[in-house]
Amino acid sequence: MKSFDAIFIGAGQAGPFLAARMAETGMKVALIERKFLGGTCVNAGCMPTKTLVASARAAHVARRGADYGVQIPGEIAIDMKIVRDRAETIIMNARNGLSSWFGSMKTMTVIYGHARFTGPKEVVVNGETLTAPKIFLNVGARPTIPDMPGLADIDYLTSTGIIHLDSLPKHLAIIGGSYIGLEFAQMYRRFGTEVTVIERGPKLASREDEDISDAIADILRSEGIKIHTDVKDIRFAKSADGATIAVDSETIEASHVLVATGRAPNTDDLGLDAAGVATDKRGFITVDDRLATNVEGIWALGDCNGHGAFTHTSYNDFEIAAANLLDGGDRKVSSRILAYALYIDPPLGRVGLTEKQARASGRKIMVSTRPMSKVGRANERGETKGFMKVVADAETKEILGAAILGIEGDEVIHGLIDAMNAGTTYPVLQWSVPIHPTVSELIPTLLGELKAV
Repeated sequence: MKSFDAIFIGAGQAGPFLAARMAETGMKVALIERKFLGGTCVNAGCMPTKTLVASARAAHVARRGADYGVQIPGEIAIDMKIVRDRAETIIMNARNGLSSWFGSMKTMTVIYGHARFTGPKEVVVNGETLTAPKIFLNVGARPTIPDMPGLADIDYLTSTGIIHLDSLPKHLAIIGGSYIGLEFAQMYRRFGTEVTVIERGPKLASREDEDISDAIADILRSEGIKIHTDVKDIRFAKSADGATIAVDSETIEASHVLVATGRAPNTDDLGLDAAGVATDKRGFITVDDRLATNVEGIWALGDCNGHGAFTHTSYNDFEIAAANLLDGGDRKVSSRILAYALYIDPPLGRVGLTEKQARASGRKIMVSTRPMSKVGRANERGETKGFMKVVADAETKEILGAAILGIEGDEVIHGLIDAMNAGTTYPVLQWSVPIHPTVSELIPTLLGELKAV
C-alpha cells in the first residue's frame, strides 16, 4: 500500500490544477488518469472542436470574398487531412504541455490506469492499493447513446470520434439538436457536407428562450442545413452507403451519423458503493455547496457532479476547492452565475436567467432586445444575423440574464457577466461609455430600452 496526502482520480480541468497547488506546497499527491491528461476539453471538446470551427469559418469567409470585393479564383476546396491534423496538433500540444508540467513536480506522481474504490480512503489502480485522507474525483462525462430502433446495427460517430475524420462525409445526419450537435452541423456544412439535424424536442437548443432557438434555426437553415424538430419516431437501418434513417414519414439516406444526444457522468465503474459515495438517479455524484460528497474526505469536481458541464465551471470548481482547502476561504458553488456559449457562427453568449426562467421566478421583469442589423460593427463586417437580449428585475434593477446571438457574442457577453458578478445594476451600467465602433457599445443602449413585460 502506498500513502499520499491526496489522491486525484481523473485529469480533467479541475483536479490536476488542485493537485498542482497541493504539490507546490510539498504535499504528496497522486494523479490517476485512465486515458489522456486534460479531460474532454483538451482531447475531445473545446480545443479540437473550436479548431475545426476556425477551419470551417475560414472556408465560409473565403466563399464570401466577393461580397467584400475580394476575388478568389476557383472553387474553395477542403483538405480534411489538414483540417484534422490542425486539431490533433492542438490536442497533442496541450496534452504534452500538461505532461511536462506535472512531470516537473517532485511530489506529484502521475499514474495511468483505472482506479476503483475499495473503501472510503483507499483505491486500487493497476493492482496496487493507494490510500489518502483526501480523495478528489474529476472523472468527467461521456456521450450517451440513446435506445433507438436499429441504432446499434449501424456505424455511428460521437463527438469524440468525429474530430478524427480525415475525409468529408457526403451526408451527415446529426441526432440531437443541442449545442454539440449544432456546432458540428454548421461546421460540416461549411466544409461542404450535406447536413440534416434530427431533434425529438419541439425546438433546437431547448435550454434557450423560443426567440433565441428560432433565430438559431434560421441561421442554420440559411446555410442549407435541414432541420427536423418534434420528431416522434426515429429508426435506423444499415445501407450500402451508410445508413437509412426513417424520421416519422420521411426517409433520409446518410453516409455518416453523429449521435449528439447528451452526456453521462463517468461514475458507474469507480466502485463508489465501496466508499459509500452517493449519486443521483442520473449517476452524478451528490455534493454540497463546497463540493464535498456525503463521505468525509471525498470531493467531486467538474462534470461528474452535475453542477456545470463546461470547462470554465470545472475550473471554477478547482478555484472553489483551492480557496476553501488551501487559502482559508469560504467559496460556494451557489455563488456562481452560470454563463456559457454556443459556438455556431455567429455565436451565442449567454449568462444568468432566460426570460422564461425569470418569468417563472415570480419577479416583475423588464426585457429589451435589439437586432444585430442595428449594430454598426455588424453592418461594417457584413454579419448582421441574430440579436441582443437582456432581462432585468423591474424592482431591484438587477440584471438577471442576457443573450447575445450575433457577431462576437461570446466576447460581448462578458461585459454583462462582469456586471452581474459585481452586482452592478442596469442604471449604473447604462451610463458607461464604451468604445466605438464595437458590438459592446450597444449594451448601454440595450439597457436603456428595457421595458416591463
